[in-house]
Amino acid sequence: MSTIEALFIFDEHNTPLLEHIYNGRPASSSTLLPLYLAHPSPRPSLIYLPSTNPATLLYSIVQDQLLFLAPCSSDNEPLQVLEFLHRVADVLEDFLGAPLLASKIESNYDVVAQLLNEMVDGGIISCTEPNALRDLVDAPSLMKSLLGNVGLPSTTPSSLAPSSTPFSLGRGGGPSPRLGPSTTSQSTSPVPWRRANVRHTSNEMYVDIVETLSVTLSPSGRPLAAIANGTIAFTAKVSGIPDLNLHLSCPGGISNAISLPVFHPCVRLNRWNIRPGELSFVPPDGRFVLAGYEVDLLGTAALDTFTTSTKTPLPTLNIPATVSVRPSLGPQGSDFEVRLQLNPRFAGKSSSSSSGPQSSLSSTSSRAGASLASRMAAASSAGTSAAPAIEEMVVHIPLPPGVTNILDLRVARGTGDAAYAPGAGAIEWRISAREIAALFAQDRGGGVGCTASLTGTVVGASTADEDEETDGFEPTSLASATYAYDDDNDAHDSYQSAPSKHEPKHIENSEKTDAKKKQANRMLMPSSATLSFSVKGWLPSGIRVESLNLDAKKSKGLGGGVTPYKGVKYLCVSRKGVEARA
Repeated sequence: MSTIEALFIFDEHNTPLLEHIYNGRPASSSTLLPLYLAHPSPRPSLIYLPSTNPATLLYSIVQDQLLFLAPCSSDNEPLQVLEFLHRVADVLEDFLGAPLLASKIESNYDVVAQLLNEMVDGGIISCTEPNALRDLVDAPSLMKSLLGNVGLPSTTPSSLAPSSTPFSLGRGGGPSPRLGPSTTSQSTSPVPWRRANVRHTSNEMYVDIVETLSVTLSPSGRPLAAIANGTIAFTAKVSGIPDLNLHLSCPGGISNAISLPVFHPCVRLNRWNIRPGELSFVPPDGRFVLAGYEVDLLGTAALDTFTTSTKTPLPTLNIPATVSVRPSLGPQGSDFEVRLQLNPRFAGKSSSSSSGPQSSLSSTSSRAGASLASRMAAASSAGTSAAPAIEEMVVHIPLPPGVTNILDLRVARGTGDAAYAPGAGAIEWRISAREIAALFAQDRGGGVGCTASLTGTVVGASTADEDEETDGFEPTSLASATYAYDDDNDAHDSYQSAPSKHEPKHIENSEKTDAKKKQANRMLMPSSATLSFSVKGWLPSGIRVESLNLDAKKSKGLGGGVTPYKGVKYLCVSRKGVEARA
């Protein structure tokens, strides 16, 4: 069991905001902060400090420009301490609001102190669930601050809850405490991660599956690696204590596709082990992360290709777009071209009967919910599971440090805007969703996709110096050659044959100069390009939600005849995830 000794929080200027000591006598923040800043950036999450007495392991995270430090002088589980720091940041965001600012912590120190005391008891981590903490600590509000300023008691859970001690009338007729067991019901929830007495007027459940795509392409376009990291976010706004079953499916089977799965503590692991793809859980109230996973889109084919002598064909990656770089073009090798290839499958063209961006799983939902879904479908016809659509796309082209300027930066057919500032380290090429739709419209249903290209000419410091040297004329000594006119001499001794001796040398020098320029420009060429985009209604892994059911026998407090509304969304995000190497 890991022991938390202290927690220190610093603002963006490294000014101490909070010091909370749990156990022992750890080093002070004024001692730990200089030792932490002495390490060069990027700093690791775990730093060993042998100069302190005793030697200290310093755990750290940075969130919203706030620095969280936790020193430990004994052997602990590193992942458990780091997870505790992340839980502290998430809980503070849940109570104080996002983003987490220094002013929010300073103005609500009483709430922060209560949270830190409830999360750790004597150095032992006890409760880190936001739902359970809301039953113990009252979130800050405007009404509470107003009552506190005028000297009135604030609306805390202890003042609103019924008294747990029975009262009896004393001699003066006033109430007096009477010893004995309490007959009132407990206000705490039997489920550790869920609030007690949850009530919602509109019972709704939403599943959002987001996958982050990471692909590396060779200069020939061959995929070297393709990984999709998925997150299943669940939003539960259901009264009582619901018991839910979520069933996932995938081509080839969930067990063969998903690797390294992680689950929220509410998930019953035995059910998943027996029947992979089935999640049985009692959800917390509100939005939370239900599960996470990783999918290798190439499978074992990529590993077999490099480890065996036989060439195994790799599976085709059906991704929304690819990018390629063609360097060293033109007579002097100073031109380059970046080509963007769009997949026609992601044109977003759907029929009028297609569903909206949020597909409903409830066939017995109320008419109001169905009409709302139909209005959402009518408002947006793009980004559905049947017709996924690409959102704004950004191509990032990093440049070597020797590049000082880019000349003739052009985009083919006026697709997107390419921006570059002299001396900058990269080119940003942005294509909006409207321009992407125009490109697909020009495809005219050919089915081969559409292409957009960006061209430019690199200029470096060495290239500019060489141009200045070649602008002048080379000096020529007239005394080095003698021209004589004699009829008796041979033809090769005449004045007409003298210049022929210098022609081959001039041509050879020009060829050497061109070769040097090409070699210098080759060092200035972009060596890669990355692609960023988002696609609604599509997941690279092919995972789908088959069903989301509520077990009426195990659920409590929902009420008879109430069927929650259910919805599902799919989203693929790539933040510089598709990388093409030149």
